Amino acid sequence: MTPTRLRHLTLVSSITGAVIVALDGTVLTVAQPTLQRDLGATFVQVQWASTGYLIAVAGLLVFAGRLGDRYGHRRVFATGVLGFAVTSAGIGLATGIGWVIGLRVAQGVFGALLQPATLGMLRSAYPPDRLGRPIAIRTSAIGLAAAAGPVLGGALAAHLGWRAVFFLNVVPALGACAVALAVRVPGAGPEGGAEPLPAPVRPSRPDRLDLPGACLLAVALSGLVHTLVGLPESGWTPVTALGLAAAVVAAAAFVRHESRTSAPLVPSGVLRAPGVTPALGILVSASAAMFGALFLCTYYLQDVLALDPFRSGLETLPLAVTMVLGAPASAVLLRRLGARRTTLYGAALIAGGVFLMSRLGQTSGSVAIGSCFLLLGAGFGTVMVTATAVVVRQASTHTAGVAGGLQQTAMNIGPTLGVAAATMLMTAFAAPGGGAGPGGGLHGSDPVFVSAMGPTLTILAGVAAVGMALALRLPGRARTAAVSGTDEAPSPAPAGQPAP
Repeated sequence: MTPTRLRHLTLVSSITGAVIVALDGTVLTVAQPTLQRDLGATFVQVQWASTGYLIAVAGLLVFAGRLGDRYGHRRVFATGVLGFAVTSAGIGLATGIGWVIGLRVAQGVFGALLQPATLGMLRSAYPPDRLGRPIAIRTSAIGLAAAAGPVLGGALAAHLGWRAVFFLNVVPALGACAVALAVRVPGAGPEGGAEPLPAPVRPSRPDRLDLPGACLLAVALSGLVHTLVGLPESGWTPVTALGLAAAVVAAAAFVRHESRTSAPLVPSGVLRAPGVTPALGILVSASAAMFGALFLCTYYLQDVLALDPFRSGLETLPLAVTMVLGAPASAVLLRRLGARRTTLYGAALIAGGVFLMSRLGQTSGSVAIGSCFLLLGAGFGTVMVTATAVVVRQASTHTAGVAGGLQQTAMNIGPTLGVAAATMLMTAFAAPGGGAGPGGGLHGSDPVFVSAMGPTLTILAGVAAVGMALALRLPGRARTAAVSGTDEAPSPAPAGQPAP
């Protein structure tokens, strides 16, 4: 089998893994009410089925990427996707909400294993100058899965029950596992020829795993996610304050530990590579702005405009369409214009879409609403492809897993931060007694909701504009081309020495 065909199979495995995770999140949201009634669970218990998953994923993504760098991305991906399939089947067979919560946490652990590996496998299989296209295809597939998830989940839950939603993942996950284990990808040369190429050189004595650093980062990220998830519902309480304090202390301890250890969890060269840190910041700001806006628009469409869930889904369809179609186009722009200009344009589209959304009112029509979502989808697809390409492309093949873990962490923290910020801002801007606040939901009267939505979305547009400022620090066209012309990014400098 030729190297080109093997790379294509690697892309299939990567896409399948990413789509499974994207589908799981969207279909579960639709199935939660049915699950709650069937198992006699409380609302808080059902929420923990989602929160437990998020905490497990966020805390382990970077460490899982490091495992892929050390033991091979295919092995880690196969373990993750197989475990994801087994836990999905277990949830489908669960007899009580306790089993569902426990298996969802386990599913989060396996999800953390497979997500960075989807990018690590691509970096190992493709030369840097060809990474844009597979990342764009992967992004389009994620967008399509996110759009189809609510419809598919609703149909399965309505006709076959909520358990069918979890069985949906089993067969594709097992197939992706089999393909990943069967593929043996030769090293990616600059020409991507059909002849077998030597595998990338790895250190003869791999660094030990930084378990203390992994634990500190897991505590920091888990505490942050727990706080952000709890804020919209309960506001500032001793529990949320304690979670944030634990996250801050653990983060400070992690930074101190990483600066002193000889084998850090995140090698210094990864974050020092040109454009990587700004690219991660762009992913956080873009996803926070977009998902915060989507969260508010769900209430706007269904409560203010009184649309049913199906009509609401149709109104948001332009977002999915432009994201799916725009991702491949952004790969072309990335090659022609470079990462800086392409990402700047994408972030500007997001900021513009969110700002236009802040102008919507009680009489806005489908054209105005659809235009907002069209800009959001085109911008977010562009930012996803270009910023991800910068992060993964700049990594060497033996640090690609850590780079993928950082990218996935940014994409998990951003939406959680955006939803929390949107809820708290709505509370601050709502008129007294309007009902838009923690614990009271966002179901205030229409004028109160709209009056609070405007300034909230304006601030979220400002968050997206931060991504525009960060985009100016990304490599330009000449630098992007220079990086693309080599198969290996510079290796990270040894601990204690300056990066080259």
